[in-house]
Amino acid sequence: MEKINGLAGLTNKIAAQLAIKPEIFIIHPTELRILRSMSDQDLRTFAAENGWRVVRRLGGRQIEFYNDASTPKCRDSDA
Repeated sequence: MEKINGLAGLTNKIAAQLAIKPEIFIIHPTELRILRSMSDQDLRTFAAENGWRVVRRLGGRQIEFYNDASTPKCRDSDA
């Protein structure tokens, strides 16, 4: 996956929110633009690499991230 401007900051924001809540809804236009610039497969890979699950809702007004307990990264952090 190529380096995307602003992705590191968005990754940190998502991680910080998911550390205290089970989900985060990305609705800010600038943040959505960053995520929409990625292909669906790249977005799913990005989420899986961080131990998250991603959901794109119909209409495209928000992208949701959840902690994914089935990924090794998430299971390791619980121990």
